[in-house]
Amino acid sequence: MPTARQALLDAALRALDDGPWRTVRMVDVATLAGVSRQTLYNEFGTKSGLAGALLRRAADGYLAGVDRALTAPAPDRPAAVALWTVRAARQDALVKALLTGHWAEGLPRPDRRPGSRGRTGGRPPPAPGELLTLVRDRMAAVSPEGAAGRCEIALRLALSCVIVPVPGDDATDSRALHLVREASRTAVTGQAGAGPPLPGAGAGRGSQWAEPDSWRPITPMITSEIDTSFSVETTSPRKIMP
Repeated sequence: MPTARQALLDAALRALDDGPWRTVRMVDVATLAGVSRQTLYNEFGTKSGLAGALLRRAADGYLAGVDRALTAPAPDRPAAVALWTVRAARQDALVKALLTGHWAEGLPRPDRRPGSRGRTGGRPPPAPGELLTLVRDRMAAVSPEGAAGRCEIALRLALSCVIVPVPGDDATDSRALHLVREASRTAVTGQAGAGPPLPGAGAGRGSQWAEPDSWRPITPMITSEIDTSFSVETTSPRKIMP
């Protein structure tokens, strides 16, 4: 049996499917969950608190998927995490927003104002830099020594597909898995903090990673967006991903 909290979060997601977050009413969420409004307010305090809880659950679900991906055989772990990242962002707009910091119209947004934790009754959802740091640390913890570079390459490649999504199915996902596996094994990053090794980045026209001409105008934008996601300030002492 789901708890009242789980039922309320499920109900809030159903309400969000029916219309933008600004039109979702607390009374409607309580009714959908089959509980009283007082129970809803006891659990989340405010609508902002409910939004924060939805986003935290989305982040926790994404990280649980990262942990599952990391049970793959050692050489394929970075690619498995990359593939899960692309799929999770495709399936859940909240995960995509948490990874990129871009909030589509109609989505609930995190309340990061001073004192918001007291108003919402819980920790704020992670900023993109925080979430990516958690993923990077999980990958590094189970990767062989010296594999940190491959982990970051795979994660950056995944983010490029999240920022500029392409249609996906099992066949294209399988091809993407092969692409990321090979890229994470063979690509070489530049200096620390350099941009992601996207297809065509730093490669000659005849290179294995040469990009189609139609990609060239948007590649700098993709690189900039990824670097922004990786460098968003966090509350941890590390502040940014290296």
